Amino acid sequence: MYTLYAKRYMLVYTKYEIRKYYYILRKQGNIIEKDKNISKSILINNKDEIRELFGQYDENIKFINQYFPVKISTQNDSKLVISGIKSETDKAVKIIEGLLSIIRKGQPLSLAQVKYHIEMSQNNQTVDWKLIYKDVIYVFKKDKEIRPKTLGQQKYIDAVKKNDIVFVIGPAGTGKTYLAVAIALSALKNKEVDRIILVRPAVEAGESLGYLPGDLLEKIDPYFRPLYDAMYEMMPSEKFQKYMERGIVEIAPLAYMRGRTLNNSFIILDDAQNTTLGQMKMFLTRFGFGSKVIINGDITQVDLPLKEHSGLTRVAKILKKIKGIEFIYLNDQDVVRHRLVQEIIRAYEREDLRNQERE
Repeated sequence: MYTLYAKRYMLVYTKYEIRKYYYILRKQGNIIEKDKNISKSILINNKDEIRELFGQYDENIKFINQYFPVKISTQNDSKLVISGIKSETDKAVKIIEGLLSIIRKGQPLSLAQVKYHIEMSQNNQTVDWKLIYKDVIYVFKKDKEIRPKTLGQQKYIDAVKKNDIVFVIGPAGTGKTYLAVAIALSALKNKEVDRIILVRPAVEAGESLGYLPGDLLEKIDPYFRPLYDAMYEMMPSEKFQKYMERGIVEIAPLAYMRGRTLNNSFIILDDAQNTTLGQMKMFLTRFGFGSKVIINGDITQVDLPLKEHSGLTRVAKILKKIKGIEFIYLNDQDVVRHRLVQEIIRAYEREDLRNQERE
């Protein structure tokens, strides 16, 4: 007779009873069975997919192996074989299928995207990767497409499609400004709007631009450099200058927006964390018929005087229930710059939490 002793009651069970209770406990999740080694295969269309997936010097696959101890190999250039413990193999297969969906949409695969996919899976976030890369926001050369690269960025794009005013709040490097410019240029190209208006507060000058030397463009040039950089990347400089001369693209300091009504325009307010409550209200009421507005900001980088409250930090409480307005929050997982930018943001967030706990 096989026996199982219950320490508390010193009871003896028969083999049949042991089996019965084993299945009950396993069903309840109180018994975890040891993983078995398995192999799974994924069909590959061509050698280019393998080359893109593995990356330079196999860096992508090596990175996956740091998180999942599985063996990844090719078979006749038509199949990928993933072998290892079942739980780890299943996770690796899911990651690789997601990465292949990027490649099959003609997108170059970066190590940052590999890392993003792994982090999302480790946080138990269920994501349909095909949905993330479904939208081409803007094409500025034959082989240059701008697409969302993270789940947060896809939500950003979807929000702009459904709403007339979208607030995008998140740390540096999450693509807030870059995507806003791409969406605006796409709307202009498709004749959904007649012009693009780029707006930014000039906090460092106290909005007193009249005292600075030079004409208006020379005065505001330093403050609009991030928007210029995005524009110059997506169109030839000659075309940008032509748009500026014809008023199709307009650069407007926030202080110069008062009293205007902007119809059939795509308006981008960048660096919105540096608007006051009054300035935010003033800006939002410039909105006219046939227009769309994107308001970007990073609430951790407020440069206002200490006595001033940021209009961006308060606006969500005031406007969150209004139909046609949506708030999108990006985080460190949406950072698409150098890997170190993501680590720096996380380090500062940890320090902020420690400071809050001390207070």
